[in-house]
Amino acid sequence: MKPFASISFGVLLLLFTGWPVLISGTRQQARQPEPAVTTPPPPAPAAVAAPSPDAVLEQEAYALYDSMQLRRAGLSKKAFLYAWKGYTKLIKKGIVRKYEVLSICDFSQSSRKKRMYIIDVANKKLLLHTWVAHGRNSGGEYARSFSNKPESHKSSLGFYITRQEYYGENGLSLKIDGIEQGINDKARARNIVIHGSPYVGAGYLKSNRVSGRSFGCPAVPAKDSQKVIQAIKGGSCLFIYHPSETYLTKSSILNG
Repeated sequence: MKPFASISFGVLLLLFTGWPVLISGTRQQARQPEPAVTTPPPPAPAAVAAPSPDAVLEQEAYALYDSMQLRRAGLSKKAFLYAWKGYTKLIKKGIVRKYEVLSICDFSQSSRKKRMYIIDVANKKLLLHTWVAHGRNSGGEYARSFSNKPESHKSSLGFYITRQEYYGENGLSLKIDGIEQGINDKARARNIVIHGSPYVGAGYLKSNRVSGRSFGCPAVPAKDSQKVIQAIKGGSCLFIYHPSETYLTKSSILNG
């Protein structure tokens, strides 16, 4: 009986010592390997659209406007933008021969103010800044009405090309050609020229509330006429500006 008891005790001991393993083996399942996590690649950056030619031109114009401090001189930012747009277009078309100079008459301003700007584009500076008259039937202190008709005695807006100088009844004068059909193309027939006049400038304004007016010519002070004419004659661009919706929507140069 002793051997049996001994064997039984050994078997029992084996069972007790192996039991946790058996329990562990039956209750725990083998761990499955976790699937690898794949990080998706970052999205490609969105393509940046190239700025349009008009946007580039606008940035260029505003940079020049700021660098030359034209706001301080009173020139409308819109006037310069439109002038620059037309000027660059006319150069590309070969219409402007003297591209070193750009002239702007800003008729959005009072006639009491210096509102003619002659810009040295090559050196990026304001070359001349003086008074300029509008037509007597265009308005009083401010120009408000414009015409291309002969005998209207009104100013015509838009782009012009300067031509040759000559001596006439107002002394040294400069012929200009309006190049916008239906807007200012009758300038030569109307004898619209740049000339000096005693009714424009500081001297006249000392005893008059507003500057004198012309028959439609952009007349300048007599003392400045020679400097103005010598600076811009011979194929440069002249732009006469006013924020007239009629002109701004009709101009083929600004909208073409």
